[in-house]
Amino acid sequence: MGRLPLCIGEESVYAIIKSGTHQYKAKVGDRLVIERVPEAVGTQITIEDVYMIVDGDEVLVGTPRVAGAKVLATIEEEFAGPKIRVFKYRPKERYRRHQGHRQSYMRLRIDEIVKGA
Repeated sequence: MGRLPLCIGEESVYAIIKSGTHQYKAKVGDRLVIERVPEAVGTQITIEDVYMIVDGDEVLVGTPRVAGAKVLATIEEEFAGPKIRVFKYRPKERYRRHQGHRQSYMRLRIDEIVKGA
């Protein structure tokens, strides 16, 4: 008996990409939340840090990147994450510091995975 697909009609093509300091599993049509990149909302970006591409039984692993491979994605939205409160305190020294932080994120839609050469 042969191998069954994961889901009927589901493509088994995906790529492992790097954006910023994080790695993501990207499939065509997926929406990823990444750290902010210096591009405008609505533009298409090219991610060239592709570490692995899986297409059914064919697996391309880079050393460290797959040569000529890239992932095309469109920036859909830019938003801020939850507020993080930082409070520094030293007892008996009257030292107290408050600081807040909100990380900027972007939502991407994966348009295409190009295998390259």
